[in-house]
Amino acid sequence: MLQVRDIETFYGETQVLFGTTLEVGAGEVVALLGANGVGKTTTIRSILGLTPATAGSVRFDGADVTRRPTHEIARLGIGWVPDDRRIFPTLTVAQNLAIARRSTRFRSWRLEEMFEIFSALEHLMRRDSENLSGGEMQMVAISRALLGSPGLVLFDEPSQGLAPKIVQDVMKTIRRLRDEGIACLVVEQNAVSALEVADRVYVMSHGRMVHEGPAADLLADDGLRRRLLGI
Repeated sequence: MLQVRDIETFYGETQVLFGTTLEVGAGEVVALLGANGVGKTTTIRSILGLTPATAGSVRFDGADVTRRPTHEIARLGIGWVPDDRRIFPTLTVAQNLAIARRSTRFRSWRLEEMFEIFSALEHLMRRDSENLSGGEMQMVAISRALLGSPGLVLFDEPSQGLAPKIVQDVMKTIRRLRDEGIACLVVEQNAVSALEVADRVYVMSHGRMVHEGPAADLLADDGLRRRLLGI
């Protein structure tokens, strides 16, 4: 579903990614782990075309999207749940969700299904988005991504600042997406939670991949996990 090959990405004259390569298969959950500042979010931004790669390639669903504009990439079926949620504060929850709806070749989601996933969401629809808590904003951000009918969802720090119950709901949602055949790339500081839900894992350090393998193996190997992640 997603193939990132040897990309190099810069912010101005500062290089952040050095030949980054990863893959996410259809219906697969892949975790991307590493310390703060190693290039995980930049990898997501490069996939989306927000910070385009200057070398290498990004392919989604067979199409080369390396240098396509972000709105075109999104319309192909890539959903994004950013770490800062990016909810429109002057709109209600219902309006935020309404403007996200679009059709792709992938599975379409109904609003009622969002209410099944997040039971509190139905009672927030008339709420002004600027008055939402962090957990409520995350419900909206994930629902917004799904209503865009994605084949791939990019999660950037989905558990950041959330209560444990909301984190459980988020991880349960990621598992459901996998069961529905939707690919997920999960950037997460809560490494154990990410490894528990992921099929495979990549670990980054200083803009380079330093480990790739089954998530279950890294979860079970305390010594390797301490060496790669410090936990």
